[in-house]
Amino acid sequence: MVAAYLITGAGRGIGLEMVRQLRAGGHEVIGTVRRAEAGLELKRLGARVELLDTSDQAGVRALAEKLDGLAIDVLINNAGVYPDRRSKSMFEVTPEQILEACRVNVCGPMLVTRALAGNLERSHRKLAVQISSHMGSIARAEAENAQGCLAYRSSKTALNMVNMLMAHELAARGLTTVALHPGWVRTEMGGPNALLSVEQAVEKILATVATFTNAHNGKFMDLDGRELPW
Repeated sequence: MVAAYLITGAGRGIGLEMVRQLRAGGHEVIGTVRRAEAGLELKRLGARVELLDTSDQAGVRALAEKLDGLAIDVLINNAGVYPDRRSKSMFEVTPEQILEACRVNVCGPMLVTRALAGNLERSHRKLAVQISSHMGSIARAEAENAQGCLAYRSSKTALNMVNMLMAHELAARGLTTVALHPGWVRTEMGGPNALLSVEQAVEKILATVATFTNAHNGKFMDLDGRELPW
């Protein structure tokens, strides 16, 4: 069945490949980018392009007004930052990095999901997907004695909590929201040593997203459809 998707952070990496594969499958796609030049490839693929800084509340509201009345089957909150990628210690991370990670990785998905809840209600799927990371798993961090990347890890842990709370509240409106680990992917964020190509990862992600129902509401899943520990 053809569906309507909205994907944030769609100008490169996982987001761009999602648009490419979804458009190849005949789906309608809205892709958001922060800069107009980042949307050129999306337009070539036949996607609708909207400029958006997901952490800007006024900008998110403006987008919601522009999309008022439009049904969106699947919202994928993919936009994110990794400001302390090279930080190996709590003594290296800065407050500014922590705040940036929380502003984009936590506030952004919450702002977009709540702004577009009405659009999701109008659709058949009624699904919001928050791109999280297994690096946000406290159980995994404990088991691996993890250190470093404090800003990124903490922001994804916080996103998982936001996803859970949104799931409880939005369930009354028939919506499902799921946190998803996309795998370690060879993108600018994931780096050249990552295990999966962006094409492989997105193929798995979209196949798993297609299986989500309200039984997955509030869950933390990986790209292969397995539930991850908090």
